[in-house]
Amino acid sequence: MQTAVSSLHGAAIDSFYHLAGAELAGRHCTGTACFVARHLQPDHWGAAGRENPPLRCLGKCYAAPAAADDDTRPHMEVPARESVVLRHLGAGSDCNYRALEKALRDTPGHVLDAIDESGLRGRGGAGFPTGRKWRAAAAPAPAEKFVVANADEGDPGAYIDRFLLEDNPHALIEGMALAGYAIGARRGWIYLRKEYPAAEAKLRCALAEARESGRLGERVLGSAFSFDIELFIGQGSYVCGEETALLNSIEGRRPVAMARPPFATERGLFGQPTVINNVETLVNVPWIVAHGAPAYRAQGSGSSRGTKVVSLNSLFQRPGLYEVEFGITVREIVERLGGGLRVGKLAGVMIGGPLAGVIPPRLLDTAFTFDDLYAIGASVGHGGVIAFDVHTSIAQLVHHVFAFGADESCGKCGPCRLGSRAIERMFAPAAAGHPIAPDGPGFDEIVEALRLTSLCGLGSGLAEFAASIQRHFREELRACFA
Repeated sequence: MQTAVSSLHGAAIDSFYHLAGAELAGRHCTGTACFVARHLQPDHWGAAGRENPPLRCLGKCYAAPAAADDDTRPHMEVPARESVVLRHLGAGSDCNYRALEKALRDTPGHVLDAIDESGLRGRGGAGFPTGRKWRAAAAPAPAEKFVVANADEGDPGAYIDRFLLEDNPHALIEGMALAGYAIGARRGWIYLRKEYPAAEAKLRCALAEARESGRLGERVLGSAFSFDIELFIGQGSYVCGEETALLNSIEGRRPVAMARPPFATERGLFGQPTVINNVETLVNVPWIVAHGAPAYRAQGSGSSRGTKVVSLNSLFQRPGLYEVEFGITVREIVERLGGGLRVGKLAGVMIGGPLAGVIPPRLLDTAFTFDDLYAIGASVGHGGVIAFDVHTSIAQLVHHVFAFGADESCGKCGPCRLGSRAIERMFAPAAAGHPIAPDGPGFDEIVEALRLTSLCGLGSGLAEFAASIQRHFREELRACFA
């Protein structure tokens, strides 16, 4: 069987990555959280704009505009009734593996039942039911199966996974081992973004500790179950957050998105059934197995059960990580937890990164759940909360987001490759305060093409962002055109 390549090689492949061979020291971030905070430190933002290749997000959105050498930590708080995810952050990693010990005394089916009954949904963007995904991979299939942790936390505004990895890496390792036990996998990979060097060091140490203590490797904790994990470092590509591009990257191929079906649970890494979850999703798993599905379901609202960590950007009075129950309103997050904005009047809130809907101030009373946010054209996404104020116009925001999308497109499908760049160029004059000339394909037509025909979530996410601008900021958008 093939094994994962240990490094990316070949000019044709390296050209897809921003950071292949590049150093992070002394660099500045150009992500959306830093863009909307550029007025707080103009010198930082000016330095970021001169850098090539650009850094899209350093996971330091609480200190935006951010620099790679900044080692400050965010505020962390748990307003939820009980902490599931943040309980060990800042207090030392929990390496007891009690949930794994409990699971190994029972059958894999009991783990699957617990995840199903908990109502856990993916915390990486789509919100797909985790139990359903695991059952698809656990179905009778070839003996070789895999578990992959998507630690390519590339959404500007999100830094949740970064601190889970730095402060409590054993929770991820235990969650992956439980997933492996549930679906019958013996091997796992953590795909970690290069922008998180401290997380890499902590993960390597934790993986070694887990092997030395018998919690990874052959006959885990003396059982018949064997499972080990390999760490793979990405080289700077936002599209690798998309699961098919991520799998191509591990295999040493060009990290381009692939058409689905087949889905990864049927044919994933090296053509074998594969479960892919993001870090926060997997960190929920040990708590569910240890405490039971009913205890997990006791928090949350509707089909959104448990807690969700949100990461607030530097425009808030109190930026940081907050573990909230689903059902809290966006207003409570913005005003009670975040304390409102430091300066300026709130113009809107982006939740889940730049490829999602923008929430106007009049809709802040919307409940923070998968279904309620979807109903207004927004999403939970990864949980990054970017507030922007009157220092950023709608024209500037549209230009920035589509420039980001154009630069990060893998180029495989025409709508994303051509459409994102066309809108970036269309809005360049408006971002500089000049009207857009009414020539060439219209904004609405390009957005519809992105929505209907994009191969992956990059193009369709750009369309979701644009649709929310069309719906909620109609007058500001109309003023951009001559």
